Amino acid sequence: MESQVRIFSNTSSQDLAERIARAYGVELGKRELRRFNDGEMCPVILESIRGDYVFIIQSGFAPADNLLELLLMIDSARRASAHYITAVIPYFGYARQDRKDRPRVPIAAKLIANLLTAAGADRVMTMDLHAPQIQGFFDIPVDHLESTTIFYPYLKELALPNMTFAAPDVGGVNRARMYAMHFNKEMVICDKYRKRPGEVSSMALIGDVTDRNVIIVDDIIDTAQTLCNAAQLIMERGARSVRALITHPVLSGPAYENIDQSMLTEVVVCDTIPLRKKSDKIKVLSADKLFATAIRNMYEHKSITSLFIN
Repeated sequence: MESQVRIFSNTSSQDLAERIARAYGVELGKRELRRFNDGEMCPVILESIRGDYVFIIQSGFAPADNLLELLLMIDSARRASAHYITAVIPYFGYARQDRKDRPRVPIAAKLIANLLTAAGADRVMTMDLHAPQIQGFFDIPVDHLESTTIFYPYLKELALPNMTFAAPDVGGVNRARMYAMHFNKEMVICDKYRKRPGEVSSMALIGDVTDRNVIIVDDIIDTAQTLCNAAQLIMERGARSVRALITHPVLSGPAYENIDQSMLTEVVVCDTIPLRKKSDKIKVLSADKLFATAIRNMYEHKSITSLFIN
């Protein structure tokens, strides 16, 4: 009997998983999450997956139960004799802890990689890692998809005149440069200084934005304070408008209030993390078709690189 593609979701990524399964052309696999009285989780797969290609979809945003549920689900699939297990992690949590930037801190991204492998994952599929070199933390294949496949067509449809791309910090220069080169536009840099994580002490703008429609490009938006400060600085320097393209909408703390009160025209995000509430300034583009196509290419042993837009 030929192996089949079986797509399952964990709790926090249910909506995205349903859209991915629909885009692929299959029904989402049947499973349930049982809990003991103390909250201990036990995910149960409710159908046979013996010999099948199993894709388990779950983003790794807070709380940590989301990650634990993914690990338990992978273990369930392995013990149910799945032929090949792929952990589909649209947002790879803990990726910001990818190195020892001070004494006595963990490298959490490496630990997560180890846990996924130990649980029984044969492959990982994710999008826009905070640091691409995290792929090297794994001893199993990693399919690293890019949100440019989603954002480039949106920008072409928007067709803004005098478009200029901005990096919100020095670490985002390569990402912003990729957009600038693709559209043959100029780029500026917002150079920020932090005293501590999540708190920007000062910011300077490198480059000219006079009468430009500026697009800030980044992979994660957390409290949105840095983004809003950058938008204000850019507008004060004579820009016509400021928008942002952000892959993963973590949006913690006062993020929604910061965005609503900011000088940003709009913030365009992917649905790798579900929004806690709606905002007139936040537009969501779905990654469902991108992941569905990547799953199909992986199952049919076709190239994933063909999905990238140069």
